[in-house]
Parts: sequence; structure tokens; C-alpha cells
Amino acid sequence: MAEPNFLEEEDVRTYLAAAEMALALAGWALGLLGALAGREPMATWLYLFAWWPYLFFLDGLLFFLRRESWLLNRPGNFLCTLPWSVTFWLLFEALNLVLQNWRYAGMVPHWWARWPGYALAFATVLPGVLLTAWVLEALGAWGKARGRALRLGPWPAWSLLLGTACLILPLAFPHWAFPLMWLALIFLLDPFCLLLGGESLIARFAAGERRQVLCLLTAGLVCGLWWEMWNYPAPSHWVYRLPAFNFWKVFQMPLLGYLGFLPFALECWVMYNFVQALEAAVLKTSPRRGLALLLQVAFWLAMFAVMDAWTVVSYQ
Repeated sequence: MAEPNFLEEEDVRTYLAAAEMALALAGWALGLLGALAGREPMATWLYLFAWWPYLFFLDGLLFFLRRESWLLNRPGNFLCTLPWSVTFWLLFEALNLVLQNWRYAGMVPHWWARWPGYALAFATVLPGVLLTAWVLEALGAWGKARGRALRLGPWPAWSLLLGTACLILPLAFPHWAFPLMWLALIFLLDPFCLLLGGESLIARFAAGERRQVLCLLTAGLVCGLWWEMWNYPAPSHWVYRLPAFNFWKVFQMPLLGYLGFLPFALECWVMYNFVQALEAAVLKTSPRRGLALLLQVAFWLAMFAVMDAWTVVSYQ
């Protein structure tokens, strides 16, 4: 009796995966055509029409590639990742208050619509990078990549020191050290992943694992191009104001700026590992998880208000 139920469940997931991909294609077409015609809400919220369908398309594709998807097989984990994605991206927004590397223009004038828009947009960051990397891996990218094992010694100590330097130097010398912000959380959080009993990117790399890192780096570049391609025609968009290397723009991003998406993808993986380890070791009960979410939402509201005052330069 178990086999027919399994087959029926597998069939349902197959239909749902196909529906995810079909809805994603429809969402992209609706968003792009609506934006080009100046229709609302597609024009103002083009980012959401680009990225949420992207997530659903990749999740459906992932199912067809390996018969398992994030949303269909682990929906709870997917949903829990969304608020953490908002929180982690806002850490970069906090750094940007000092660095002023990007600003936002053309935002909707009402905060009660703008702030949920921030949350919905930032919630796609971690899932977008991770799903891209998983799809690349499922497609066989970098399948033969393997390296020699490395002896790193007491790497958690030097990783924390390096991460601290990558965090402080951009704040102290923003004109030239600003790219280091895209490395800081890799070295700051990865030792804690190991301490909490989770996966460590550095430890796996030292053991000779190269494919994961290469797939993540490729995913960072793919996502960077996707971000910038949809940002370019959007009325509500971000604008770069880098202190150096501000030339040869592809869409609105200076060419060398795309290099930042590579380590950022590694940061996304480390942040996801950190959250998984934190939830398994510390946030094991519903009250603890609820408190963590409450603290995150309080941080969001504070950062949204500060962004409106310092980073958002114009409203529609």
C-alpha cells in the first residue's frame, strides 16, 4: 500500500514543480511587459516580479534535475530562511550608511507600502544565491573540481582576526578598503558554524572540496547579472556611487563591481550555514525562535527608518 501513495505524492510534486516554473515564466513576462508599458504595480515593483519568479523557477527546475526541491521538500526551512535573508542584507545596509556605495531612487512615497517592499525584496537574497548554486551543481557544473588538502593550523583564530580587519578597514578607510566588506562575514561567521556543530566552508575547502566554492562563485556572478539587468530599467532602483573603479558600466554597475558578487555568494552560504547551526544548537524551542524573530523585526524597522533618512534619495 505504501508504493502507490509514494507514487501519488511524487506525481503531485511533479505537477507542483511544473506549476512553479510556469508561474515564474508568466510572472517574468507580466513584470517586464508591464514595466515597459509603464503599468502599475509592475513598473514600481519590478524587482519583485524579477526575483520571486526566479526563486520559483529555480526551485521547480531543481526538482526535475534531482527529484527534490527546497520549497516542495523542505518548505519550513525555506520559509525560515526568508526573514534571516532580510536581517543579513540589512547588515550590509548598515555598513553602507558609512560607505555610501549605493542609494535608492524612485521609491514609493508611502512608508507603509515602501517598508514591506524592502522586506519582500531583501527576503530573496539568500534563497536566490543558494538556489542558483544548487541548480548549477545539479547541472553538473564544476563536477571534476577537486583540490589538495590544506593544513591551515588554528584557522578559526586567524579567520576571526581577518574578518574583524575586513569589517573595520572599510569603515576606517572607505575610499580604498570598501570592497573588503564583502569578505567580512565569511571569516567572522564561519568559525561559529564549526563551533555550533554546523558545516564550515573553510574546513571543507581545506579538506580539498572545491566544487562547492566554485559553484557558489559562479552563482554570485549569475545573480549579480540578474540583479543588475532588472535594476537597469526599473523606475524604483539603486544607484552606485563608488569612490573608486567607477567606470565601464554594465547596466548600472561598474564592471569591476561585479567582482564583489563572487565573495558575496560565499557569504550567503556561510550565513545560511550559521543560521542552520544556530537553530539546531540554540534556537531549539518555539519561544526562542519567536524571540529571535521579534528581535529581527525590531532591527528591520529601525534600519528601514534609517535607510529612509540616509540611503533613499528620492520618492516617486
